Amino acid sequence: MDHEETTLHRPSVGRFALHGVEMVIAMVLGMVVLGPVWDWAWPGLDENTTAEALVMATDMSIGMAVWMRIRGHGLPAIGEMVAAMYLPFLVLLPFHWVGALSAMAFMTAAHVLMLPAMVIAMLRRRHEYGW
Repeated sequence: MDHEETTLHRPSVGRFALHGVEMVIAMVLGMVVLGPVWDWAWPGLDENTTAEALVMATDMSIGMAVWMRIRGHGLPAIGEMVAAMYLPFLVLLPFHWVGALSAMAFMTAAHVLMLPAMVIAMLRRRHEYGW
């Protein structure tokens, strides 16, 4: 085994981080591609914060799941990452419903919390993510 082949298979924080960035890009693409479909299919969706948040989590999950499948991940890893998309929204929704979080604060906090949720899911299966 030569040095180059060893380097390609050695665990790497950089590869782990790159994989995370790839998934964020896939999530954004999911929103960009599916957003217009929802605009057409559900006029006024943006007036219902709960529905908008769950649709957004779905769009991000679809984009990310497709990319993860292309990268060869199994369904358990994809399921955990999909859960990481929804969990922050589901945890924070009650605070929005009782008025403790405005729509903007809710959406911002949920998106911020999504990143550590993703990292936790990735760390559970670090061997799949190159670390």
